[in-house]
Amino acid sequence: MKKERRPRLRELGIHIGSYPTGPHNAITDVPGVEVGHCTIIHDEPTTARTGVTVILPRGQQTIDFNPVAAGIFSFSGFGEMTGWAVIDEFGLLYSPIGLTGTTSVGAVHEALSTDELGLRLPMVAETYDGFLNDAAAFHVRPEHVKSALAAATTGPIVEGNVGGGTGMICHGFKGGIGTASRRVPAAGHEYTLGTLVQANYGRREQLRVAGCPIGEWIDAQHTPTPTRNNAPPATASSSIIIVLATDAPLLPIACRRLAKRATVGLARVGGTGHDGSGDIFLAFATGNDWPVRAQQPTPLQSIPHYQMNPLFDAAAEAVEEAILNALCAAETMSGKDGAQVYELPLDRLHELWGRWNERRPQPGNSPAPES
Repeated sequence: MKKERRPRLRELGIHIGSYPTGPHNAITDVPGVEVGHCTIIHDEPTTARTGVTVILPRGQQTIDFNPVAAGIFSFSGFGEMTGWAVIDEFGLLYSPIGLTGTTSVGAVHEALSTDELGLRLPMVAETYDGFLNDAAAFHVRPEHVKSALAAATTGPIVEGNVGGGTGMICHGFKGGIGTASRRVPAAGHEYTLGTLVQANYGRREQLRVAGCPIGEWIDAQHTPTPTRNNAPPATASSSIIIVLATDAPLLPIACRRLAKRATVGLARVGGTGHDGSGDIFLAFATGNDWPVRAQQPTPLQSIPHYQMNPLFDAAAEAVEEAILNALCAAETMSGKDGAQVYELPLDRLHELWGRWNERRPQPGNSPAPES
């Protein structure tokens, strides 16, 4: 019998921000973007709680000869995202994006490096899944990446304990993959902005849900903290990869500006970029063609910088909601050496948020300051 999925944040009646979502509230609402997962879970001969997630910026269409504009921002750089130098040099992304665990970067890079078109320098990003997963066993192999590529599709995206997010922990709860999107009016047109996160960071007491201090209010009686052999981990998991996508016509410098705004959404949930974090953000835009073999100057469009604010606001909203969707979707998981990480209790979340929401001033009803 197929297990019923856990509700997403909006299905609990909790809404983030003011912009409307796309039809699936996912990065795949951006036309052409596809996402695929391969999840690896077994206990013999070693414990595997890992996998790989791939993002295809133009779907099955190759981008080797028609890349997308891209920009990167490192909020806290104790992590890896390969292909950085190519984007720094050209402002263009030429390959699919792979998300995985720290020790699997090499296998994912190998799988994405070659195909019938020849060699490429792919983009692979990681967060560490070694609390639940036997990371030293190097479970992810190129064939798993090929499986994720074959599974890539548009439409709804499976979230939580899946693909690269399988073994991740977020704010002391089970974390993983999350996604969200927004429809944004900018420069006289409506565009779609979407995001996908691999969330593996944060302290429980810092978790905020739409402003509510959930992390302070949920005690160990309702959800125990992660343990291994009945002992807590030596350090909290502390990294997140955020990918932003839009069909707006942006130049590379605007993509980098957009990537920076992921920090705002992360901060709203309670991420502060702790020492040892690998918090690295990538934004790409599909609204221009960049034919690499063009013989004449290429016509490009660009949203004026002063009209970027709606995209900045939407990025913050979508990232905040994507992280919370990852927490909502993820389920309790056991792993290596008796490790146990518990899901965010959604009934308790709904109860606490409801109480907090009833007490806070509602828009338009806030008392005026005394003169």
